[in-house]
Amino acid sequence: MASAPSSTPSAVTPGAIHLPDTARDLVKILVAGPFGVGKTTLIDSVSEIRPLHTEEDVSEASAEVDDLAGVREKTTTTVAIDFGRISLPGGVVLYLFGTPGQERFRSLWDDIAYGALGALVLVDSRRLDASFDVLGLVEESGLPYAVAFNAFPDAPPLSNALARGHPQRHYGEEQLRRALDLEAGTPMVTCDARDANSSIDALLALVDHLLDPVEAR
Repeated sequence: MASAPSSTPSAVTPGAIHLPDTARDLVKILVAGPFGVGKTTLIDSVSEIRPLHTEEDVSEASAEVDDLAGVREKTTTTVAIDFGRISLPGGVVLYLFGTPGQERFRSLWDDIAYGALGALVLVDSRRLDASFDVLGLVEESGLPYAVAFNAFPDAPPLSNALARGHPQRHYGEEQLRRALDLEAGTPMVTCDARDANSSIDALLALVDHLLDPVEAR
């Protein structure tokens, strides 16, 4: 498994408001994943408009119900949605809706997912079990989805190729697919949510999956 092939726009133009004249297909996409996996960061990195965020500080009360393992440095959390927009080649415009990753926001899921064509599910390989509930929600909704492993600095390598010469334990693609109980056709890519090109490549992997004639059937 490697990063998605790069075929991104040359640049994201933050601050734009109006849709480009080339816009033809407007697509609603969910950016899903567990608490602290990088959904807000990804939308920030790619959005050509000023992103909308509904974040609050992580309080002592929320710390009692949210699993902070592996994300102790996180100080804010999304309590409704993140929203951004990105124009892709070919006149495709993605409206990105970031969903809260905590179980207590489950009741928002149906409203946020309504009208979406697919989901990009961000996963942290350091805590795979944190993704199970979100993957279950996506699958229950019937949405096609792609999985993107966000590249945290201390995460284990995700393929034999990446692990060569690296003494750290690595996860192979099939091992990850089994651990997450993914179907064979579900795309799996790596990305760095902080990097616009890397994040757009992950979104393009999802778009390609949505356009796949087998999936359309």
